[in-house]
Amino acid sequence: MKVELRNEIHGGLPPHDDHPYRSGVWRPQYREYDAWDLDVEGEIPDDLAGVYLRNTETAVFEPAKRYHPFDGDGMIHSIGFANGEATYANRFVRTEGFLAEQEAGRSLWAGITEHPSNAEADHGWGARSMMKDNASTDIIVHRGEALASFYQCGELYRLDPHTLETKGTTEWGGFFPQEGVSAHPRVDEHTGELLFFNYGIEAPYMHYGVVSPAGELVTYIDVPLPGPRLPHDMMFTKNWTILNDLPLFWDPEALASGYYSNVFRRDLPSRFALVPRHGSTEDIRWFEADPTFVLHWTNAYEDGDEVVLDGFFQHNPTARGVDRTANVDSKHKGFETLDMNVLQARQHRWRFNLVTGETREEPLSETCSEFPMINGQHGGRSYRYSYNALCARGIFAFNGLVKHDVETGSETFWHAPEGTFVSETVVAPRLSSTAEDDAYLLTFSCDMVNDESHCEIFDAADPTVGPIARVRLPERISSGTHATWAPASQLT
Repeated sequence: MKVELRNEIHGGLPPHDDHPYRSGVWRPQYREYDAWDLDVEGEIPDDLAGVYLRNTETAVFEPAKRYHPFDGDGMIHSIGFANGEATYANRFVRTEGFLAEQEAGRSLWAGITEHPSNAEADHGWGARSMMKDNASTDIIVHRGEALASFYQCGELYRLDPHTLETKGTTEWGGFFPQEGVSAHPRVDEHTGELLFFNYGIEAPYMHYGVVSPAGELVTYIDVPLPGPRLPHDMMFTKNWTILNDLPLFWDPEALASGYYSNVFRRDLPSRFALVPRHGSTEDIRWFEADPTFVLHWTNAYEDGDEVVLDGFFQHNPTARGVDRTANVDSKHKGFETLDMNVLQARQHRWRFNLVTGETREEPLSETCSEFPMINGQHGGRSYRYSYNALCARGIFAFNGLVKHDVETGSETFWHAPEGTFVSETVVAPRLSSTAEDDAYLLTFSCDMVNDESHCEIFDAADPTVGPIARVRLPERISSGTHATWAPASQLT
């Protein structure tokens, strides 16, 4: 392995830190590398070509009061493949907030579990305002550029997908919505369009937009909601975009006093907005379903008169019945809601009938899993397989993956070795692939036992046999959030 240390970031956490999301599998990484001629166990396939990118929330400085893992600064890990070779790079996203805190040498913004008044800075971002836009949630590729986004709405930071050089913020013809863009904008690989939404605490509370393959904003409309909501993800079909109004949102009474505390209204339905891709506010079709909260959607497609939507139904979205006294340290308050086993996330299907206006829904699995990925060539179209992360107990991390056949309902599993955690697992179609699972699965692993990390490569047809190749990284990396695969054809 040939490694060049490009930079080392100044951090300000206490020595021997025991915070569960700043130690162990979440131990932060401050060195930025370029690496090539990487050590490989097995053989990198010749028909794997493109870039695998993963975002990471990285703790840098002590917060004013409490640190939550979603407060960390964005670090992107990139591993590119061509002709049986791999190259690696990792970089912090140079957001405005990151640069300001590096200069100050301390935290300047309030985190998700802190009151906004804790912020030292005189301006901020996010749907709840006065937060740091850390660009640490999601990562996608559009028009050959990687775009890092913030879950509470902010800028889209542009990066070179290979070198990870931060290239500034996104504008479409000089315009970018003042409300920002939420994490999980979606790219339709069939049209090259970028679909996005945002949300906030002022009416109409949500907007929806479409960016053309040429980088022009061609649609931007209001999506009126009854009040502030907390949508996290969106989905699309060939003709429709699906947004949501779910009954877990900021408590209106607390919000009136300047506090951001979630409440789950079991007496309210889940509502789904079906928007024609280039439609107007007046064209929105609303559907209702059982109350829940959904963090991530898997896919959606059209089936005759129905729109089919798959995602992860949370059966206990507020961790009801869980002992909240287990974490006696107030700095760790609320972390039980990061355990998907507590929230009871299960794969689920909704069917919206465009003729009758009725909704049908059904569970698809009893397995607790989340962070689904599919073959991007089937995004918004009929599909058969999803590859979901198995959720570790007691911590926000993943210790395996499940291949779910949504046609037959069958599931096959791969469990990581004890002490090893993996990432959201992307699907990389083989060059000239002929079937949906004629592809590879890629995930970054964190091996706590041997203190090392790899990019693990699986055969998507049968991941149960384990990795067919393992590419070693320069040092053990932290656990992270979302990832994407960009085939070589998307990088020009």
